[in-house]
Amino acid sequence: MAASLREPPFISSPSSSSCDTDDEGVRGTCEDASLCKRFAVSIGYWHDPYIQHLVRLTKERKAPEINRGKNKPLLSKPIIELHSEDMLQMGKPHGHTLDSKRYAIIGADLRDLSELEEKLKKCNMNTQLPTLLITECVLVYMTPEQSTSLLKWAANTFETAMLINYEQVNMDDRFGQIMIENLRRRQCDLAGVETCKSLESQKERLLASGWETASAVDMMELYSRLPRAEVSRIESLEFLDEMELLEQLMQHYCLCWATKGGQELGTDHIFVALM
Repeated sequence: MAASLREPPFISSPSSSSCDTDDEGVRGTCEDASLCKRFAVSIGYWHDPYIQHLVRLTKERKAPEINRGKNKPLLSKPIIELHSEDMLQMGKPHGHTLDSKRYAIIGADLRDLSELEEKLKKCNMNTQLPTLLITECVLVYMTPEQSTSLLKWAANTFETAMLINYEQVNMDDRFGQIMIENLRRRQCDLAGVETCKSLESQKERLLASGWETASAVDMMELYSRLPRAEVSRIESLEFLDEMELLEQLMQHYCLCWATKGGQELGTDHIFVALM
């Protein structure tokens, strides 16, 4: 989840509770996803010069449909760069933080809004600045009540903001139920899956939480909108004989975005291709 301080910070997610079995399962899926991204980068799905320093490369080859599924649209440039003259404060006594004059990363349990707000205030967060919040498979691991509280807090806290959320959708059908069952076998429960029934349910919860506009598109639709040259490049990297499986996977993930004070954000032209 990213927001603006002196310049935009980054908030890690989804949870920092250490004793809960469900949290351990969530952390396990997070590690698996990171390993998949690392492998996809290694064979050229996209360029990320930093992931090699953060995630180990395993010898296990990932399935092509997984690699393509990880090929979500990315920022072409880093949100902010640190320079050699930046002074960083890390870890204790600051408590799971990396802080400098220009950039801050904090660790917080997003289910505990008072803790989150306190840590952001210590980083001198300016809620008057236009703010970008990004959640990637975060809200689905929270109960609907917890995620609604977080969304309402964000909508009420920032004067001008945009939220981008990537997570599951269409989870009521048979393929979605199989996904849920597979995760439960790994002690990982999708506590908020009831809000992932459809694109409409995704948009409705954003609007109900105080956001002024909300849109959503499944990843198969988004993939079809990519420049043909980029699609050809991606599809040339590996042979894929399970196109139907890839389509099913991508139809069960979506990109949602919501805005508040949108006239100040200038978002009209950014997503015109998806409307």
